[in-house]
Amino acid sequence: MWEPLLLLGATVVISLSGVMMPGPVTAGAIAKGAEDKKAGIKIALGHAMIEFPIIALVALGLTFIASWEAKAVIGVVGGVLLIYLGIQLFRPVKKEEKRFPYSATMVGIMTSVANPYFFIWWATVGAALITRALKYGVLFLIIFAVVHWSCDLMWDSFLTFSSHGTLDYWQKHRRKVFAVCGAIMLVFGAWFIVSPFI
Repeated sequence: MWEPLLLLGATVVISLSGVMMPGPVTAGAIAKGAEDKKAGIKIALGHAMIEFPIIALVALGLTFIASWEAKAVIGVVGGVLLIYLGIQLFRPVKKEEKRFPYSATMVGIMTSVANPYFFIWWATVGAALITRALKYGVLFLIIFAVVHWSCDLMWDSFLTFSSHGTLDYWQKHRRKVFAVCGAIMLVFGAWFIVSPFI
């Protein structure tokens, strides 16, 4: 009786440990938060557009994304995309101009697709959780997916609301903040490209 609830509790803890790790989504959320305090909701929705199909595919047995070949392809393509996004954050822009020429939802999609470790996590740690969730049926798997995504939603919303809540500070120091976010994306992009080959 208590096992499903314990599994959901473990899902929250494990999910938050991954969600709160600094990475491309975090950098994108901070950058978009300076423009829109509700960007976190949209970023989480973009992330869900990639994540929910991945959960369904892993539940159906798709674990080849943990193979070296998949890591290499996802790493190179994702790394190039992150480097491109990072460069965007270094561009000089006018005060009223948006740093990213993309919606927050698209930033959520792009930063998710560009992260090979997102796919690998679902093919390994995530797959183990999915296997246990499936023991309680498809409906429970859906509940599991929603609980996991809620962690993304809360963290992304916290990041964007916090960055927008101190808008005067961000406006004053935004070039430094964006430079840091851009550097994070460049570092992750370069790492994603080379990591499958080392």
